[in-house]
Formats: sequence, C-alpha cells, structure tokens
Amino acid sequence: MKKNKNNIKYIITAIIAIALLIYIVYTIINLVIKPTDTFLVEKGEISFEESVQGYVIRDETVIKGENYKNGISQIKSEGEKVAKGEAIYRYYTKGEENLINKINSLDVKIREAMEKENNIDRYSSDIKTLENQIHKKIYEACEINDLQKIKEYKNELNNIITKKAKIAGEKSPAGSYLKQLIEERSKYENELNNGSEYVKTTKSGVVSYRVDGLEEVLTPANLASLSKGMLQDLKLKTGEIIATSEESGKVIDNFYCYIACILKDENINAAQIKVGSNVEIRLSNSQEITSKIEYISSEDNGESLVVLKINKCVEELINYRKISLDIIWWSEEGLKVPNSAIKYENDDLAYIVRKRVGYTDNIYVKILKQSDKYSIITNHTAKELEEKGVSEEKLKNRRTISLYDELEI
Repeated sequence: MKKNKNNIKYIITAIIAIALLIYIVYTIINLVIKPTDTFLVEKGEISFEESVQGYVIRDETVIKGENYKNGISQIKSEGEKVAKGEAIYRYYTKGEENLINKINSLDVKIREAMEKENNIDRYSSDIKTLENQIHKKIYEACEINDLQKIKEYKNELNNIITKKAKIAGEKSPAGSYLKQLIEERSKYENELNNGSEYVKTTKSGVVSYRVDGLEEVLTPANLASLSKGMLQDLKLKTGEIIATSEESGKVIDNFYCYIACILKDENINAAQIKVGSNVEIRLSNSQEITSKIEYISSEDNGESLVVLKINKCVEELINYRKISLDIIWWSEEGLKVPNSAIKYENDDLAYIVRKRVGYTDNIYVKILKQSDKYSIITNHTAKELEEKGVSEEKLKNRRTISLYDELEI
C-alpha cells in the first residue's frame, strides 16, 4: 500500500510538471507570435527615403604641359588648395634618373644622420609639426588597402620628411655632417629642377591628379545635355576611385559641385519639388546635407533626371565620379506609434485606445506623417475636432495623448 501511494505521488507530480511545462511553452510561443498587445508612446522619428546612384559633376580645369610623356613630379599634394599662378607639378626631364638615385641615397644618409645629430632642436615648433604630420600619414596609410592611394601617401611622406631634413640642416652647425648632406642634396635637387617644365594653375581651387577624361563631359556647362542613357553609357562603377594620372593634373572649384540622379516621378510629385527647392541627402559617409535642385528633365518610365547642387563635403567627393546616396524626401519627429495602434471613426477621424489601470480611453489624434510601419501623431485642437463633426459631449470629455502613455495595438 505504501509503495502504491508513492507511485501515485510520483504520477501526480509528473502530471503537474508536464502541465506546467506545457503552459510555459504555450506562453513563450504566444509571446513570440504576439509579444505584447500594448505599446508605450515615445518620441521618435520616421522618414521616407530613396537610395540612388549619383554622378558627380564639378567645375574642373585640366592643366597639361608639353612634356607630358615624361611623367609628373608633384609639387602640390592631392587635395591641396592653391592660388592662381602657382606651380602645382613639373614634368621629369630626360636623364634625371641618375640624379634621383643620388638624391634617394642621400635621403637615407640624412635620416640616419638626423637620428645621431645631437644639436637639433627636436622640440622646435616646425619640426614638431612635421613629425605630427608624418605620424598622421603613417597611421592613415595603415588603414587603406588601395595601392594607388598608398603610393600617394608615400610621395606625401617623402615630401614632409624632406622638409624636416632641410629644417634640421638649417639648425645644424656649419661644417656638420648633416649640413653637408643637406647641401649636397640641394645641389642635386637644383640640377634636377633646372630645365624642367613647371606647370602652373590658371585659377584658384583644389589640386587633383585624378584625371579621367570626363572633365569636359560631366561639367556644369553641359547640364542640359545630360540624360539617363548618356550617363549609363559612361559605364562608371559606383564608389570606384578615379586613377591618378601621370600626364596631367587639374584644379577644382571646391566651393560647390553637382550630383545628377535618376529619381521616380511619383516621389518628386509627392514632395512637390521643383528647380530651386531644397532636398536633404545622405552621403555614403552617413553625413546629411542640404542640396538645391538645379535642373530637372523628364525621362521615360515615370522617371526624371534631377541635378542637385551642394556646397558641403565637396572635397570629400573629389576621388569619385559615381557615388551612392539617399534622397530624404521627408522626415518627421514627434510621438511615434505603430500603425496597428491607430483606428478610425467614420473612415477619416483617427483615434488610439489608451490603456490605464482598469479602464481605456479613445483619444482622437492627428497623423502628421506615416510610413509603412509607424506614424508620428499629435493631439487635435478642440476647434479641429469641432470642424470634423465631433459632438459637444465628446469634446467636453476629450482626452489627450502624452509621452509614455500605454496604447492598445
């Protein structure tokens, strides 16, 4: 009898445990399928955006000399600002390879001598500034994997190191080994520069050696000639960096540039944009800037070619001809609720159901903006509700929605 009683206890315990397990599983499944039937009102933002590709159009002037087949020795670095009439690069002269080898050999000796030289004021502001530039360039070079870009960093580093060496030579005492090396290097450098063709700017702006042959095609002067087919025929790759030229350079107006995009007419019409309107855009670096509509032309299949003008982040786009960006047609901030929480009375008067301990309230709300999943709402004024035909009794007892209210969804 005692044994039977124990068995019955085990069976009852097992049944209770199984029932409890089934209840827990059922509850979890319900939470997964429908996590909650309420929503807490919070501040938020919704927006309507369109991801597109854009063609960068700049005011850029290509500068090319007579001896372009000899290759370029950069005087001004990529992205450096210059004034009209400044020399930005020179062409190599024939037979200068021997001089370059001598200079490179001296550069090694100069760096070694600088490490041993005790009389250099290493804490002078000029040397300190150059050393900071060297460390910065080395750090930036370690973060990239583009061979062309690495080559440019190497050239810039060599230029900075040379400047540092010259300053160090000036601070060294007369007759010192370092000063002799610097003087010898200057002699070879003068020989190298004598007879070289120096190419000067014809306008002020930013120097670039990224010349792709489209400077006279994608130009502000030719906006009316742009079309979807013409841009597609260029066969440009989005995000591809323009290769550095060894034959020429150019000067770019760094105050503004244009971006040509193909946009959907339905979005253009919904936003009611026209030439002169402002539109927010987001670049691939996540920075949001304001652009101005400069030109619009109709295309087939419900699309239009739209040219945007920007005056920020211009220098950041110098490396590219085709980019990805987001057009932010609209954005709205305020009380954010899911669309499932919004109900309608007579098909045109929106309301939400607020839940509080033991009771609920139907609250009329105004929908400011609505996306696929969420809406930004606010309270109606009494006059607005009166105009919509809400009874006087309801107006007297009306409630308003507030932050952190709990809604039924």
